[in-house]
Amino acid sequence: MRQAPASIRKVYRYPVKGLSAEPLERALLTPGQTIAGDRRYAIENGPSGFDPAAPAYFPKQRFLMLMRNERLARLDTRFDDATETLDVRDGDATVRADLRTPEGRQRVEAFFATLCADELRGPPKVLHAPGHSFSDVSRKVVSIINLASVAAIEQLVGAPVDPVRFRGNLLVEGWPAWGEFELVGQTLALGAEARVRVVKRIERCAATNVEPGSGIRDLNIPHSLLRACGHTDCGVYAEVIAGGTIAPGDRIAPLDGD
Repeated sequence: MRQAPASIRKVYRYPVKGLSAEPLERALLTPGQTIAGDRRYAIENGPSGFDPAAPAYFPKQRFLMLMRNERLARLDTRFDDATETLDVRDGDATVRADLRTPEGRQRVEAFFATLCADELRGPPKVLHAPGHSFSDVSRKVVSIINLASVAAIEQLVGAPVDPVRFRGNLLVEGWPAWGEFELVGQTLALGAEARVRVVKRIERCAATNVEPGSGIRDLNIPHSLLRACGHTDCGVYAEVIAGGTIAPGDRIAPLDGD
């Protein structure tokens, strides 16, 4: 079924895996890459085996992440590209650190050693490797969330659902609920120049049960989806095949001939 044109409502990236979403006024897409800076850093939960000299995909269970560490969702974090400075606030507790320096990374590690003391398998460690993204999947992708599908989930669970629960890069409006699944295998035009190929549906985990801002695990979205729809999916992953700058308000549409 051919999809009608839609538009990008919001663009997000997540500079540190598991921490706050960062809304973007525009983003540059590069072939074969994530949105620039997405999941640039991660916080290791005990020894993971990650080697910055030979970075490779590791499952999210090796890091602090919302599926198991819901208190991360209550943190207010900011990341500055120019200085690679991370600001983290948890109520009155704060830390500000330059992640390029050992001293800065140690301050962040000490903060999370206290915050997540009862959930750690070993000392937390800030991880980074140039060009690497600590994505939940081994491919470098952009995640797309259909806002109509989120609205359908609200009906299933009988409560408001913040789309940020799904930690997508692009929030899209204009498609019917679950219409994103029809796009797997197709090429989409994003704005004037960027092109992506949709490669797979996104299977949702318990991270979506956590309310952004409060860190409270208040819903059971995967269970509700499975019971009502026979799947636990919401959103799709896409690979960038032609670069360009995108911004909220840009059209997003399938291309002819796909």
